[in-house]
Amino acid sequence: QVQLVASGGGSVEAGGSLTLSCTAPGYTTRTTCMGWFRQAVGSGREKLALIYTDDTHSWTADSVKGRFTISQDHVKDTVYLRMDNLRPEDTKMYYCAASTNYCTTWTSWGQGTQVTVSS
Repeated sequence: QVQLVASGGGSVEAGGSLTLSCTAPGYTTRTTCMGWFRQAVGSGREKLALIYTDDTHSWTADSVKGRFTISQDHVKDTVYLRMDNLRPEDTKMYYCAASTNYCTTWTSWGQGTQVTVSS
């Protein structure tokens, strides 16, 4: 398993932007897919975006398409989630995760980073 450390959350006004980072040393050789999820208290976890470690495929949920962008930097061992035009309903805890079977299952999770959007 890889260790994932998520960061970059915070408080922002509606319409603002944040970029979340998920640093995972060694992930490029130990995983095949990385993803971002979010969850509100009392709700299920929502998958937002995923990217294959080899950069051959990425996917973004319809609910955030056009506002959220996933990317990665192999040199920095980091996967990013750029979030633009944030809305109050984006206020949730955000998690990154790693998969060794092309996003079929998720074997490692980061600790979560809180995003709060005020109106």
